[in-house]
Amino acid sequence: MSESSVILLTRDVEAIQIPSGVKITLSKDAPVIITQALGGTFTVVVQSQAGLYRILAKDADALGKEAEAAAAAQSAPTFEGPVDEELVWQQLKNVYDPEIPVNIVDLGLIYSLEVKPIEGGGNRVEAKMTLTAPGCGMGPSIAADAQMRILTVPGVTEAEVGLVWDPPWSAERISPEGKAKLGMV
Repeated sequence: MSESSVILLTRDVEAIQIPSGVKITLSKDAPVIITQALGGTFTVVVQSQAGLYRILAKDADALGKEAEAAAAAQSAPTFEGPVDEELVWQQLKNVYDPEIPVNIVDLGLIYSLEVKPIEGGGNRVEAKMTLTAPGCGMGPSIAADAQMRILTVPGVTEAEVGLVWDPPWSAERISPEGKAKLGMV
């Protein structure tokens, strides 16, 4: 989803500069245009500054928006029962590179996912992911978003998302759905 009308921020808001990953504060009344609103995060162009910035779901109100229920939900993890791995994958499909309108699963960025029971109760999910380009400063932010999403799955009490570079990512890893969204088919 993208919009093209100018929005004035209703309050100061922390944003992440794309692709450097540097956190900055955008000032109240700064004019912005939403270029992408997927997975509960917003990519904006700030008219008074060069570049793109990512605003998290928790700050959607600064844009006059409501956060998507799935993105805003920060449910406490439950300690009992097995983890439905399909729910983990569904949550990861809510994580987007702020410059690409395809989720990280369909981009082929998730290399592995493993659910491990924790002695004494609970479950740990370990995921390995990569980025489309090794120099992307957004890597830690995207990985943190993925970790937060995994922690919302019932039964998950710990999550770790590690960035890896081997094997290098290539466009062949993109799912048919992702390729369709990118106009590659």
